[in-house]
Order: sequence, then C-alpha cells, then structure tokens
Amino acid sequence: MSTQIFASSEKGKKVLSFGEILLRICPDMDGAWLKENKLPFYVGGAELNVATALALWNVPSAYLSAVPDNSVTREIVEYLNVRNIDTTPMVYHGERLGLYYLPKGKDLKNAGVIYDRANSAYAGLKVGQINWDEVFEDVAWFHFSAICPAINQNIADVCLEALKVASAKNITISLDLNYRAKLWKYGKEPIDVLPELAQYCTLIMGNVWAANKMLGTALHEDLTVAEGYAKETLLQQATDTSKEILSLFPACKAVANTFRFDHGKGIRYYTAIYTDNELTVSEEYVSDEILDKVGSGDCFMAGLIYGFYNQLPAQETISFATAAAYDKLYIPSDATTSTVADIEKRIIR
Repeated sequence: MSTQIFASSEKGKKVLSFGEILLRICPDMDGAWLKENKLPFYVGGAELNVATALALWNVPSAYLSAVPDNSVTREIVEYLNVRNIDTTPMVYHGERLGLYYLPKGKDLKNAGVIYDRANSAYAGLKVGQINWDEVFEDVAWFHFSAICPAINQNIADVCLEALKVASAKNITISLDLNYRAKLWKYGKEPIDVLPELAQYCTLIMGNVWAANKMLGTALHEDLTVAEGYAKETLLQQATDTSKEILSLFPACKAVANTFRFDHGKGIRYYTAIYTDNELTVSEEYVSDEILDKVGSGDCFMAGLIYGFYNQLPAQETISFATAAAYDKLYIPSDATTSTVADIEKRIIR
C-alpha cells in the first residue's frame, strides 16, 4: 500500500529541518584525553542529523539554526554546504554555539551527558525574528523535534509560529518526540507544550512511552517501563497509541514507533508505522555489540522522510528507515555517512 502523506507534485522541493546546531565533545572515560591533549568532537544536533542524511540520500535538504557570526561557525556552515545542505536560512546572531559532552560509549538518555547550551545563539531566537514566508519558499516539508521547545518558552513560541505558517502553506510537517529530561528546566513539562505543536503535524515519530509523556496518550495497565514485555504486547500498544494520536491530532496521517532494548553490549531493535488503518512492522535487528547510539533515532526519522518523500509503500519505507537506524549504530559520528545503497544492503529481506 502506498501511503500518500506527501504529494508527488511537491517532489523536487526542499525538506527544511529546524533545530539547534551543536558540537558534541567526546572525552574518553580514563582521562587519556587530558594526557594526550586529544578531544574528539562531532558537528551534530538532532535536526541537523536528519538534514545531513537526506542530503546524502539525494533529497533536497535545507537547515535552519542560529549561530554567532565568527570564523568557527563560518567554517561549520561551509562544512554543511559541502555536504549539499542548503544553509541559506541560517540566522547569524548572538555570541555562542551550543555544546554537549558525552563520554564515549554513553547514550544521550544516560546521566553521562553534560549540556553546555544555555544562552546559545539558538536559545536566543525570538518570535518575529525569522521571516517564515521567505524561509518556506520552495519548501515542501518541515521537520523539527521535541528538543526544540524543551530549550525555553521563546523557542517553543518560535516553533508554533513556524508551524502556523507551514500549515497555512500546506507543507508536510514531521515531529520527533525525543525526550531529554535535562533540557526541560524552564517550568514547563512536555505535556504542557507538545500537544499544541502536534496539532499541525503530518507525521509523528517516537515511542509509546514518549507519546504518553509528551502527548498524554494512554498506556496499557502496568506498561510503564520499557523492558520485559512480549513483542505482541508492545505492538498492540503501538497500534493503540497510534490510533489515539490520529484521533487527537487530525492533521496527522502516520505515526511511527521504535523499540530499542539493550542486548548485552548490543541491542534488539524493531519499529512500526501506523497509517491507512494498518500497522506495518519492520524486521527485528539484533546485535551483540554496537559503536555509537547517538543519531540512530534521527537516522530513522530521516529514513521515514526519505520513504514518504519518494512515495515508497509503507513496508519499503519502514524497512529502509529501520535499516538506516540500525546501520548508524556502527558509525562513530552524530550523522550517518552511509548511502542509500549501503543501507539497502543492511535491509533484512
């Protein structure tokens, strides 16, 4: 079944991703970085990871963030341009670029992450500062994540401002319900903010626990933790959560859920998408060891956009997105470096 959440007449126009560009700094755990004066870093940010993947997969990709105007950020922007990401919409203001520290081998949800992004250029954006009518010229898809409104009320308001303009222009809108507890520090909980933003979204991705926390969807009795449940139980929850989201947010046409569980030093991973009154489930991927969890969910999101943008059937879309996310677990950077051909080799047939 071909899922039409994106019009064929819009193909060729850009996918615009909006979020905070960050530098990820990766100290090792034994202090060697101090002795050797070596501190690896990567250019990232959830929405930039999506934009990078789409550009690599030949989907016209643009990116909007805010950075200070200095030699370092100009080099970073040029780095993105070389990767075929249109950075024309970028805002140059403020005095600092956001950073985060993540010791090697840690997950973003782990307590090991240290954010250093207060008072960044992106956090300083205000309503009325961005000309969204101009930014959305030749844009057919707008992507953002729940990390954006987690930063402060001003950014939540900017997101709402963007969504209203995008919706009026019939632009497809995607939302990743990624939750970062360390960012929600300005007196609001996700449930206070996300439902209003979700009203405008065409595609919502996350997991059943994130949807419960951020959108207020119901969880089956006692299904309050992410471990120890039969796959059939979780897929039924995915179906029920998806139906509830579609009911609560009429603009939404498709809901995707990921299930990623620790498996020794590796993971078990599978996903599902609900659209056209049907749940489509991916194959299950199992690995005994992985390299880098950062950006895997972003890669899945990019894979969904890739599939819908190219009007692939639901099964092909979910298969590609899941393989892309799994493949990213073996790439030591924030964004994928794998081509479409590389990912297709990962797909379990």
